Amino acid sequence: MSSTPSVMTQAQARELLGHIDVPHILRKLFRDLAAGQAVQPPQQLVVFPQGAGDFINYLGVLAQDQVYGVKTSPYIVREQGPLVTAWTLLMSMQTGQPLLLCDAAELTTARTAATTAVAVDALAPLRARRLAVIGSGAVARAHVQYVKGLRDWESINLYSPSLQARTTQALAALTDLDPRLQIADSLQAALHDADVVMLCTSSAQAVLDPQALGKPALITSISTNAPRAHEVPPQSLSDMDVFCDYRQTTPGSAGEMLIAAEQHGWEASSIVGDLPDLLSERVARPSYQRHVFFRSIGLGLEDVALANALYRLHTQTRTPGTVLDRSIP
Repeated sequence: MSSTPSVMTQAQARELLGHIDVPHILRKLFRDLAAGQAVQPPQQLVVFPQGAGDFINYLGVLAQDQVYGVKTSPYIVREQGPLVTAWTLLMSMQTGQPLLLCDAAELTTARTAATTAVAVDALAPLRARRLAVIGSGAVARAHVQYVKGLRDWESINLYSPSLQARTTQALAALTDLDPRLQIADSLQAALHDADVVMLCTSSAQAVLDPQALGKPALITSISTNAPRAHEVPPQSLSDMDVFCDYRQTTPGSAGEMLIAAEQHGWEASSIVGDLPDLLSERVARPSYQRHVFFRSIGLGLEDVALANALYRLHTQTRTPGTVLDRSIP
């Protein structure tokens, strides 16, 4: 028998995400990957003719939860700028029926930032005190929210060229994220003496040369889904200890890794570890003899795990007389 999935709007997803512990869900996901309880195929890129854009499809299976899912995200080229949307479909591995179709915009923001937070917690020096954030959009703000409590930060410096056009109210929305957050007037000022640098931009080209940093630091990067997008120069990978979200798929999709392998002699085998390795303690924390680079491309499993949590919570709230459980992990 066929069934009609629940359809969740962006606003509904945003409201429910406030009731779940997103980093906790992702930590469990990466431990499941390490234990062989989850499956993460490579991303699928479907390119439009005549350079009109593309679709990236992210798939994943969570065996313990008995769900399969796929997030599909288009990058549509337009004169007024590219259009990016995303939807996640969650399906039951028991009945083969669809469970949920969710606008994935909020999922994407949350899982991108929370994955970085999991990496910062696993990789940053325990005594890290100075945090730099490059970017000021929704993803950058989510990064600050998830990372601000992970270390005893003495300073959080944020820089984005677009801030010059922001209103006073928009700037206040950033500084209200944490009393330690300061808006830097230049990239150099934001990076001064930084222990951790989070690159949270939608740039398709490098925005930071690690050589500009005065000491070994952790650099995290997310980039965008533009073709071969990257936030650091590809040639810089050979001079850093490189980690990623999932070593089986990231090198085949991350722009700087593809370019570094093709043009600069870098090899994916030099990746020190990924999040399953780190969370299962298969690899140790870096020694910071040189810069540490963490690259996240966004996994289908991250979207599937969050969609599953939202589906569970949504189902719970539809049950008459049920009190919303804000602690759902």
